[in-house]
Parts: sequence; C-alpha cells; structure tokens
Amino acid sequence: MSHKVIAIVGGGQAAAMAAVALRQQGFNGELHLFSDEPYLPYERPPLSKAMLLDENPQRQPILNADWWLENNVQLHLGVTLRQIDRTSRTLMLADGQSYRWSQLLLATGAAARPLPLLDKLGERCFTLRHAKDAERLRGALLPGKSIVIVGAGTIGLELAASAIQRGCRVTLVELASTVMGRNAPAPVRDYLLNRHRQAGVRVLLNSAIEHAEAGEFISLTLQNGETLQADALVYGIGIVANDALAREAGLETANGIIVDSACITSDPAIFAAGDVAITRQPDGSLERVESWENANNQAQIAAAAMLNLPLPEKTPGWFWTDQFNDNLQFVGDMQGQTWLCRGNPDDGKAIWFHLRDGKLIGAVALNNGREVRALRKLIHSGRVVSEEALCDEGVALKSL
Repeated sequence: MSHKVIAIVGGGQAAAMAAVALRQQGFNGELHLFSDEPYLPYERPPLSKAMLLDENPQRQPILNADWWLENNVQLHLGVTLRQIDRTSRTLMLADGQSYRWSQLLLATGAAARPLPLLDKLGERCFTLRHAKDAERLRGALLPGKSIVIVGAGTIGLELAASAIQRGCRVTLVELASTVMGRNAPAPVRDYLLNRHRQAGVRVLLNSAIEHAEAGEFISLTLQNGETLQADALVYGIGIVANDALAREAGLETANGIIVDSACITSDPAIFAAGDVAITRQPDGSLERVESWENANNQAQIAAAAMLNLPLPEKTPGWFWTDQFNDNLQFVGDMQGQTWLCRGNPDDGKAIWFHLRDGKLIGAVALNNGREVRALRKLIHSGRVVSEEALCDEGVALKSL
C-alpha cells in the first residue's frame, strides 16, 4: 500500500475526514490535500451561526495543524487546480506545478446557486458558502439595519435567526408556500414558521422577486407589486456542485459527480464525496445529501473503497439546525405525511415521529438532543413500536 499516492482535492469536511479515515484504516503511503482556500480545512456549520454571532468569531479547524504534520499529510493550500489528466493520472495547478496520483478523491463541495437578478446588486448582495462570505456578511448585520433574506431553507432560516439576534430588521422572502419545504415535515415547518414570526421576522411566502435595483438602498419589487427596501440582501436558493474540472476530465456528472454506493466515479481510480457527489440509487435515480454527517460518512466510505476494505454499515441519515435558542435534530426519513408528537412544542421541547408498518422510520427532536442516540438505534433496529409508548413522556425511548 505504501507505493500508492493518494490526492484529495477540497478543504471541507469530506476532504479532511477522508484524510483521517485513510490514516486510521492503515494507509501509510504518500497523501496530499489540495484546497483553493488558504487555511486548514474548517467546519462549515458555524458560518451561519457562531461566525455571525460570536464576539470574536474564528474559523474552527476540523483538525489542528499538528495533526496534519504528525500524520504526514502534505498540504497545498490556496492553490487553484487547472486540470485533471486521467491518462497520466496527474493534477495540473494554475501555477504550472503538477502532481502524480494513484487514486484521487474529489471533495470540492458546491457553490451557491446564482440568481442573476440579484447578483447585479453588487457588494451589498451576499451568499454564504465560505469563511470569507461570513466575514463580509457579519459587517452588514448591524443593529437597526434592514436585511432581506431570499430563500427559507435551512440556511435562510439560520441566517434570519442570526440577523434578528444581531438586532437587524429581517424580511424573509420564499417562493414556496412553506419554510424548509425540502427537508422538514409539516408540523416542524409550522413550528419554525411561527417561531420566526414570533421573533420578529417578517416571512413572505408564495413570493417572487420581479425587479431589483441598488441605489441608496436595495429596492426589490415582488410579483404582487409590493416594494421592499433593504440595507443588504442575502440569498440561499440551493447549490451548484463544483464539478467543472471533473466534467472537463470526462467523468460522468449531473450537477454533481456521479458515484456509486462506494463513492466511485465513472473512473475506478477517482472517487468523490460530500456536496459535490451525487449517488446513483439502485433504481437509477440520482440523490445528493447535503449535510455535515453525509460528508463524514462518504469520507469513510471512499477511504475504505480506496483501500479495498469493507464499507462501513449504512446508518439512518441525521442533520441538525440551530435557530434562536432551539436545536432541532432530524433522523431518518422526513417524507412521511403523518407525524405523531411527544411533548408540547409550545413548551420548547418535543419529538415528532413518523412510522411505517409500525416501525419508526423518521424523527425530529426539538431541544431533545439526549434522545437522538435512542432514536437512531430504534430506527436502525427496524422493530415494531407502540404509538402510545412513543408519545408517552413517561416511557424511556431507549427501553423500546
């Protein structure tokens, strides 16, 4: 194994954790990590929260500098990758340097989906994908300033909460009829909508922007004729995978690098993980999971596949969001129509459940982080459970 050279491209969760997994799983060969950002790989979840709210915000490295030295990972930070040559198995950098590899992991992440109508507004229009974005945005979130946020997905809601907590006046504009429509069940969406409105966020659903211009203020005209004025605007309407180099290299892509369940691309020597990867399912459909945990999981899977080791066991999906003083953790399948509830959300603590054929397949814990492990185990077990027991706060979930 020591004769192999593995190159990782990316500076986020999947890239860093793949390096960890490769070393932990016994790879002692040459290992390189290339990132276009000039810092050590860092955590992304704090960008919409701690990086905006903390008195002295700092990037949070996934691993400290000593780890990279002690594990003999060669870091190439602040570099631009120009080309992937699959024939010679070489990475070409913009500065003319080139590096050979035996296996390549692409963990290049994604960019904010552009919105040309708003991008023309200039420096007072923001997106949030990197630390530098959070640093710029923080300077605009000043007490009393009027902020418009376009898109009421997870990032949009987290940004709205952070802006309110910084003393801004916030209007949230969403094209759909609900918030977090892609990844939260109806009762959780209703809870979050009410929570934001109670905190002072003006939420405009079923609303589309027809015209935008920048003058003394940013001026937006909605399709219903209403005009909004703001000191700054932030939008989050989805992502575009950073797959251009992979596509130019002839890998199979579809707004993401297409991989199989082992994170292997259409070239068996090249792997992809994290937001840039989109997985072909058994039925032929393509699915991307945009979460911190999925980046970790795919890093483990890709490392095992690279080393021809057994793949890790699949676990129920999990992600979380922090908004105001609320922590919500989502486990398993969120697509069900019928949800049961333990506790009272109005009291600030609850768990919602979704069952199929008597088995728990999805759950959302509101300020109930200690129960998440039991929920994951219960979903993974596939056991039939009683609805009454699930909803009874006197019954310990770990006993079911």
